[in-house]
Amino acid sequence: MSPPPPLDAADPLGLARALIRCASVTPEDAGAQAVLAAALERLGFTITRLRFGQIENLFARLGGEGPHFCFAGHTDVVPPGAGSWRHDAFGGVVADDVLYGRGACDMKGGIAAFVAGVAQHLAAGPPRGSISLLITGDEEGVAADGTIRVLEWMAANGQIPDFCLVGEPTCPARLGDMVKIGRRGSVNFVLTVEGTQGHVAYPHRADNPVHRLNAALAALIAAPLDAGTEWFQPSSLQITSIDVGNRATNVIPASARAAFNIRFNDRHTGASLEAWVRACVARHAERFELKTAISGEAFLTRPGEAVSRLSQAIAAETAITPKLDTGGGTSDARFIARYCPVAEFGLVGSTMHQVNEAVPVAELRALSRIYARILGAFLP
Repeated sequence: MSPPPPLDAADPLGLARALIRCASVTPEDAGAQAVLAAALERLGFTITRLRFGQIENLFARLGGEGPHFCFAGHTDVVPPGAGSWRHDAFGGVVADDVLYGRGACDMKGGIAAFVAGVAQHLAAGPPRGSISLLITGDEEGVAADGTIRVLEWMAANGQIPDFCLVGEPTCPARLGDMVKIGRRGSVNFVLTVEGTQGHVAYPHRADNPVHRLNAALAALIAAPLDAGTEWFQPSSLQITSIDVGNRATNVIPASARAAFNIRFNDRHTGASLEAWVRACVARHAERFELKTAISGEAFLTRPGEAVSRLSQAIAAETAITPKLDTGGGTSDARFIARYCPVAEFGLVGSTMHQVNEAVPVAELRALSRIYARILGAFLP
């Protein structure tokens, strides 16, 4: 185990270790944003702490003119999990040139790399335009009092940027191999079909909701929603649960329930899919309840000058031209896309949310250099 390194604003390791040592499992902050705020104040940022409900959020800005470049991320983490860690999950231990700890990859390491990248960028002089950070403590939770609320505050106070980069771990194999320029939308459904309870020996006296539910689900999955679009893979409907709760073998139940999720591309909206599901179910069941929860709409930042600057800065440091991608799950970029162009780029995500989450120190430092190049490209 190596000793804590001296604080160096241009080196992300010290800040990454300090952030990991804060056990900020959602919704707890555990001092993480105070650690970050202190590092940013030393670089000249003005800090605004924004607490909504139980959630600590932070907005920091350096400079007041345009162009305005924003970095978005989160200091909250998932729990350590039930497995046995090689090192303390909140120890920030460096062993064999690898930094271990919950958040090393997702995404305290990414935040530290951006702060170090800012320091490297400022070494050449004051930036043209301004740099800001939108940091939430609610990304791994329900996301109700985090980025959404901060964006509302930013809009009300004239702080919406010209471009935003989310520092989620986007790279599947090597640092630099992927940039997310969009994400599929996600909508969850809970469908309850009502019937008439009865004895299985007298089905004419009952109305079996299981049969109706099965017919409705079969219709929903009978044909693909679409064949994909220019930047998105085909939309996907996945049934996650079918539940009757019937322990008797001779009773037709009164109701049956199913849960399913649709990850959808830019041919659809959450509302259009809800209407489609309702119409499909109505053909098979007269009495049903459909609960809908739209986690996020599909969004896309089309390749253009901004995405080219991002890609070229990454390639200049890594010699890799990143793939532009829209796959994977959702992120807080889905909220930011309502206000300004947004893309995502960060560390290799192979250990995020796992026991022994870790990042090689060399990769962390390389990401800080990439972020410095990106700032140079957007704020020359």
